[in-house]
Amino acid sequence: MMQGVDLQVLTAVRQWAAEGRRFALVTVARTWGSAPRPPGSWLALREDGLVQGSVSGGCIEDDLIARMRDGRLSGSSPFVRTYGVTKDEAARFGLPCGGTLELVVEPAPDAALLEALAERLARRELVLRDVDVDRGTTFITSAPHDSALAWDGTHLSMVYGPQWRLLIVGAGQVSRYLAQMAQALDYDVTVCEPREEYGLTWDVPGAHLVTTMPDDTLLAMVPDARCAVVALTHDPKLDDMVLLEALRSPVFYVGALGSHLNSARRRERLAQYFDFTEGELARLHGPVGLPIGSHTPPEIAVAILAEMTAVKNGAALPVTRTAAVAHTHHRSACEVP
Repeated sequence: MMQGVDLQVLTAVRQWAAEGRRFALVTVARTWGSAPRPPGSWLALREDGLVQGSVSGGCIEDDLIARMRDGRLSGSSPFVRTYGVTKDEAARFGLPCGGTLELVVEPAPDAALLEALAERLARRELVLRDVDVDRGTTFITSAPHDSALAWDGTHLSMVYGPQWRLLIVGAGQVSRYLAQMAQALDYDVTVCEPREEYGLTWDVPGAHLVTTMPDDTLLAMVPDARCAVVALTHDPKLDDMVLLEALRSPVFYVGALGSHLNSARRRERLAQYFDFTEGELARLHGPVGLPIGSHTPPEIAVAILAEMTAVKNGAALPVTRTAAVAHTHHRSACEVP
């Protein structure tokens, strides 16, 4: 899936294409051993040596820049270049012990296809991009679902998706830190705060503040599987409103602030008055966040983002939480406005 740095690459190459500049696009196709960047990572190189993105964060970029400048990255067809095959080469390019990178280099990528990719992502579509090294062809098409990068040595296929989004309900102290940290993890953050006394002091750059009611806000966002919802007001009148919509939507994560006791009462309330099933309520993360003994607003934000990241990446979560940790973790949260 496309991460924030790769979105920056896509933005850069579109600009370069509009300016009529020559550029190459490099994709990490496969790695062995320790590697600084995962498969799917992008690097764009302009004819004058300007770069955007990264495939290693070191000497490999320098080598590719030199090749771009002296014309060795030329032609129109994609090709494969491997770094770190020998120990001497790995040492030369600063790769970790045993690290090897296999790259697909597109010396003249189709600018129209990259523009079409950006347009589809802006419409929040999943897009499959296919590069056939043997045939020298590239195409994009709609993807029915997320899937991992596929590479067989000559054929590269990867699904790209739109930016991840986070809706935070409440503009308190925890929300401030959560909004800042989430942006660092490439989330597009919206903060819903209909209470004027809280919204007036909101000043986190980059986070969109809206004053509509939580349920209306979520519906207006047209939630999808790349969206998370976290309710942090500790006011059932507001938190429950967004949970009613979120738990029956395709969002990948739903969390709500509250003590262990209040979280249990919330589940009872949703089941009794709104007919939520056990399966639907199982999607609700509450007390929200991993039980890491957090006390302060930034620590609680870290716990929330850690749990969101685990869910997004399909990592296993703790099966049980101790009541002591859960109570400590969220009692401090409730005391912070």
